[in-house]
Amino acid sequence: MTMIATQIRQKDALFYFASYPSEKLLGKVRFMSRFYAEEGGGISPEAVTEEDDIATFIARVERSDKSFQREMSRSKVKAIRNFYETAVTQPPIPGTVLLFTPQKLNFEAWSDGSGVGKLQEPAENFFIIDGQHRLAALEFYARTHPDDAGSINVPCIIFDGGSEDFATEMFVIINSTPTRINKSHLVDLYERVSWAEPDRRFAAHIAEMLYSSDDSPLRYRINRLGGRSKQEKWILQAELFNEIHRWVKKQWSKIFVNGTDKRQAAAYYEIVRDFFKASARVWGEGWGSADYMVTKPVTLKAMVRVCADLAASDPESTDGRVDRWATKLAPWTEQIREFRNEGFYERFPAKGQVERVTKIHRELAKFAGIPVKGRG
Repeated sequence: MTMIATQIRQKDALFYFASYPSEKLLGKVRFMSRFYAEEGGGISPEAVTEEDDIATFIARVERSDKSFQREMSRSKVKAIRNFYETAVTQPPIPGTVLLFTPQKLNFEAWSDGSGVGKLQEPAENFFIIDGQHRLAALEFYARTHPDDAGSINVPCIIFDGGSEDFATEMFVIINSTPTRINKSHLVDLYERVSWAEPDRRFAAHIAEMLYSSDDSPLRYRINRLGGRSKQEKWILQAELFNEIHRWVKKQWSKIFVNGTDKRQAAAYYEIVRDFFKASARVWGEGWGSADYMVTKPVTLKAMVRVCADLAASDPESTDGRVDRWATKLAPWTEQIREFRNEGFYERFPAKGQVERVTKIHRELAKFAGIPVKGRG
């Protein structure tokens, strides 16, 4: 089937604008959400009642590790559907919905030079780059108000003929402000967007390996979902990434010379991995315990800074590094009482977490006799 569309050129890019009848569009889109594999499988949808049609719909939405969309919000879909029901004089969907298909679509332009012509529909359904909640709400509005929904034409921008990474990149460009996308989610997408700074992509590789590698002491303890995570986590991925990126930035001239590929990132991952293995050994009962602040964000971030200092002062062979560093960090064992939850913030007074991380960093380095590197 074909539709009337306008071809738009911006530099070397070509895409299309079309007015899509709602009933036709809802049959040509693919609702999907990104999930993060946890130990024991994926995150299951929350239990829903049969009466909650929106929750039931969202629970059936495809969940794919290759997807880039955020988890769908039940409350947001309900709010938008309510807006459709109450909107009278104002247009229900005044902004464009962005769609993508990897299929290269055939376009037959009219001869008048207007850029208008006939655009072939893709064989498969569109991915939704932006507008998933609006279209989900339209789906439910159409069930209860089919005549009104049938009169709605949805303005759409259509991108075709690229890879799924192109769709991911468009999603990040649109949603890269803190109010639109979870920061931890954005970190997870850095390696898939071409414009991301190489140092950020490099740090994102390390954060990914710390989350997923079998030998990582932080495996599955990094919170990539923010408030949606249902399992006990130690630190937000965005917080951990910021500390790793801070270290990577200091080392970037050296990293750049040696190479910035995943193999080089793996070497830096192994430094952090071995450091945390040694740390877990010397902290003993405090490691992973809810009674201590050892594996809480403020201490973990300080430990990443100590790791950078130690790696700079002890760049020796990787053989026996965990044992060697455990010996170096052994004085921490005597400080375990200082890291009990009770009275922790009084023992490490500060104006805020930024200052407290700096203070704990310097204290931990001092206990172990590790010289603190400057800001660089």
